Amino acid sequence: MASVHGHDVLTMMIDSGEPYTEQRLVAAITARYGEAARFHTCSASDLTAAELVAFLAARGKFIPLEEGFSTHESKICRH
Repeated sequence: MASVHGHDVLTMMIDSGEPYTEQRLVAAITARYGEAARFHTCSASDLTAAELVAFLAARGKFIPLEEGFSTHESKICRH
């Protein structure tokens, strides 16, 4: 299976228009891409869904909300 870029996950979040918790986001990623999917970013590779969510959180890619978090296009790097 090909690796999915973290940008695709951020775009999925934006398109949904819904807030997430880490657990809900991992579940949504798994539902969309499957249990066996692996993810990469501009600086990391071979991540599970949970590892990707932790990576994105650590990089400040999420915007805190009262009911969880979201993201914005400005959080997606363009290089």
